[in-house]
Amino acid sequence: MTIRDLQPKLIWEIFDQITAVPRPSKREGKIIEYLLDFAKQHNLEAVRDDIGNVVIRKGATAGYEALPTVILQSHMDMVCEKNSDTEHNFDTDPICTKIVDGWVKAEGTTLGADCGIGMAAALAVLVDPTVEHGAIEALFTVDEETGLTGAFNLGEGMLTGKYLINLDSEDEGEIFIGCAGGVDTLGYFDYTTQTLPAGYEYYRIGVSGLKGGHSGDDIDKGLGNANKILAHFLYDAERFGIRLGMFDGGNLRNAIPREAYAVVAVPEHTALLFETSLATYVSAVKALYAATEPSLKITLGQAAEQPVIDEDTQSSLLAAIVGLPNGVLAMSQAMKGLVETSTNTASVKFVDSKIVVTTSQRSSVELAKKSAMHSVEAVLVLAGAEVEHSDGYPGWAPNPDSSLLHCTVESYKSLFGTEPKVRAIHAGLECGLFLEKYPHLEMVSFGPTLRGVHSPDERLEIATVDKFWQLLLDVLKKVK
Repeated sequence: MTIRDLQPKLIWEIFDQITAVPRPSKREGKIIEYLLDFAKQHNLEAVRDDIGNVVIRKGATAGYEALPTVILQSHMDMVCEKNSDTEHNFDTDPICTKIVDGWVKAEGTTLGADCGIGMAAALAVLVDPTVEHGAIEALFTVDEETGLTGAFNLGEGMLTGKYLINLDSEDEGEIFIGCAGGVDTLGYFDYTTQTLPAGYEYYRIGVSGLKGGHSGDDIDKGLGNANKILAHFLYDAERFGIRLGMFDGGNLRNAIPREAYAVVAVPEHTALLFETSLATYVSAVKALYAATEPSLKITLGQAAEQPVIDEDTQSSLLAAIVGLPNGVLAMSQAMKGLVETSTNTASVKFVDSKIVVTTSQRSSVELAKKSAMHSVEAVLVLAGAEVEHSDGYPGWAPNPDSSLLHCTVESYKSLFGTEPKVRAIHAGLECGLFLEKYPHLEMVSFGPTLRGVHSPDERLEIATVDKFWQLLLDVLKKVK
């Protein structure tokens, strides 16, 4: 069985088509072409703005002309993460899908169901002749994952609808009416290198096997951060006279880093103490994360000689990574169980002549977001880094009186005989930016169940896709 054999058949067939189209963030040319071709093949009106966002329009079905125009919104880019032992070129290769115990997964890479399944649902609505609806505007935005660039730069006049359904949620049975805002904080360290004399052993230390995940949705799961785990050991190991040649960890600002490695030179006379200390640390870390990270691995192997960075930068860099706040900073006082504020030490990279530390802060409270940003900035400044911030993006304030929300809740209850949860999400959605451009919009967000997003463990629960589809169709037919 392949995913094309699953039900509802149309949505799975379109999702399968989407998985065959490379669509990394900021390199969405092929998926834009796919969307425009799709519209042309089905005689649908399509427009593209200067940044690359695409809107495909379809008129109301017979008898539903009086219903308001509904915008179906999803983003076309995907997070491109793969296991270190997986050969995959995200610019050219299709995603290889498989069915495992009621879930759809990919072979060693992210699946791209975030937000490919939302795209598939919107496209299916546009071409399924049995679906009853008012006028539809299907909006597909670029570069949601690395900067919300499409939403920030949405062209004038692209949308006319009153209601917007965001199809980028990951928990079936939950309807989202608010999200966190966010900002990225980056630290740049200058460094020089030197070649050490004889008398050093060179090692490669690697942290792997972590689950990773979404730095918003999964930040409260107690998951390990590979950058922090590695840096804590190296910071302590400076007492053995180690010299740092390389530190590389994480990839994306919105993914909890799963893997990191470092190359270090250790004086021969302390090498045995270094190895013994690492063994002790490994046991302690495995015990600490036994419940949440059972596959955690820390490996030690020989490495080739290489230049090392200057001692001052080494000390400052390791102190900064250790000192950076990471994880949940505050829980919401207004909505039980909701993370209010968090930060993620996302990546450490040697780029040209600088070492770049990338972090991401989120909060549903603007002042708290700014305070978290300042806390991260202060650590980096004290460590001697040059600091810059992204433009950031606003949160989406909940509107519990929305008629679209009431319609969605009633549809869910009538279809499935149970009350859906109505809540806000700690992850960032594009809705806050749409509201700035179109203040009249009423919005909800819902979707099927996804787990492990932004990691190669990303998976989509098959049974929830049908419920997601049923809910979407019922809302489109009943919205007033």
